[in-house]
Amino acid sequence: MWWAKRTPSWFCTLLDAEGARFWTGRRTASGGLENPGSCRGELQGELDRFGGVSVHLSRHRTLHGLDAAAFRRLLQAAVQQWRTEGRIAVWLHIPILQSHFIAPAASLGFCIHHAEPHSSTLTLWLGEGPSRLPGYATHQVGVAGAVFDVSTKKVLVVQDRNKLKNMWKFPGGLSEPGEDIGDTAVREVFEETGVRSEFRSLLGIRQQHRSPGAFGMSDMYLVCRLQPLSFTINFCQQECLKCEWIDLEYLARTKHTTPITSRMARLLLYGHREGFDKIDLSMEEFPAVHTGLFYKLYHRELPESYRAATGTD
Repeated sequence: MWWAKRTPSWFCTLLDAEGARFWTGRRTASGGLENPGSCRGELQGELDRFGGVSVHLSRHRTLHGLDAAAFRRLLQAAVQQWRTEGRIAVWLHIPILQSHFIAPAASLGFCIHHAEPHSSTLTLWLGEGPSRLPGYATHQVGVAGAVFDVSTKKVLVVQDRNKLKNMWKFPGGLSEPGEDIGDTAVREVFEETGVRSEFRSLLGIRQQHRSPGAFGMSDMYLVCRLQPLSFTINFCQQECLKCEWIDLEYLARTKHTTPITSRMARLLLYGHREGFDKIDLSMEEFPAVHTGLFYKLYHRELPESYRAATGTD
C-alpha cells in the first residue's frame, strides 16, 4: 500500500491551448471538485486519498475534436503543475474512442496499467524513487463443484468436449466479477449438468503460475463441496462429452481422471468416512474495514469456546 501526505487544498490553474483550458479546483467533502469559475474546455482531475490524481477523459466533452498534439500540451502542462504541488501519481482513464490520446500520453512517460472492454487506464508515477503504484489484478479465478450425494455415495462428474484427453473431472468454470465462489460453483454445475445444488464448504485451492489458460497469468482454482438438490442430468452438449453420477470410491482410484479431481475425491472419501468437519473449510461473513463492505472468510470450523475467547488461557 502506498501513501502520501495530503495537501490541504487543490490549486487552480487556467491555461489556453487551442481553445481548450485545463483546471483543477478544491476538493469538496463529497469527493467532487469545486468549479472555480466558468472555464471552456475543462479537464477535471480528482484527488484520491493517497495523493494521486485521477483524470477521466470521458467526462470532458470539450476534448472531442482536439488533436493529439494539443492534448499533449495540455497534459504536459498539467503534469508539471502536479509535480510542483507534490502529487505522487496520475491515473489517466482513456475511453476506447479516444485511444489516439494514448500515444501522446506515452510520450510523456505514461504506461498502460490495465485495459477493459471500453477503456484503458494509464499511470504516471510522480513521487520519489521507483513507482509504488499497485499492479492490476493478475489472477484468474476458477471454481469447481464436487456434488456429492452421501446417501448413494455417488459424485457428479463430467468429461470436457474440447479436451485432448477425456478425463473425469468436476464441473466448473470461471468466477464472474463480484460473484462469490460458492455461487460460482452452484451456477457452473447447473449450467453444465442441469443439476441443482447448494454450497457446503471449500475443499481445496490450486495455485498455478504462467497458466496458458489464463493468458500466461496466474490461476487460482477452488474446489467446493456441494450438496445435490436434484439428480436428473441434462448436460450441456456444447461443453460436455459425458456427464454421470459415479461411485466416489471408483473416482478416487481410477486413472481416468485429473490429478486434482483424484486428490479431491480421496479427500471427500476421507470426510465421508471420518466426518466432513475434518476436511471442510466453512464460510463466515465479516464486516470489512471499508464502510458498507463485507468479506467472506473460509476456514476450519472453530469450536464455540474459542469464538468469543480473547486469548488462549
